[in-house]
Amino acid sequence: MPGTDALDDASADHERFEAELVAQDQDAARVVVADIDERGAHSLVNDLVDDDVVTPIPDERVLVHEPSDEAFDSILQLAVFHRGWTAARDTDEGEE
Repeated sequence: MPGTDALDDASADHERFEAELVAQDQDAARVVVADIDERGAHSLVNDLVDDDVVTPIPDERVLVHEPSDEAFDSILQLAVFHRGWTAARDTDEGEE
């Protein structure tokens, strides 16, 4: 019967399945940094100020992230930046 080999060939299915598993592994390994709300950002930044990781500069209305020396005028941006910065450092330390 002609064409039965095409029905038996599942290599394309296997490749799609493998690609999907790799994508799921990559998603699981990524650190989510953008899903922080305003309340969570305020809490995180307050903790960072208490721990001397962030220094508020009231005259300029900015917050300075001391380890990176970056300045932010938004608490939410600072919180997202700090999460990403911390995740990148954790990844770098894990590779060494």
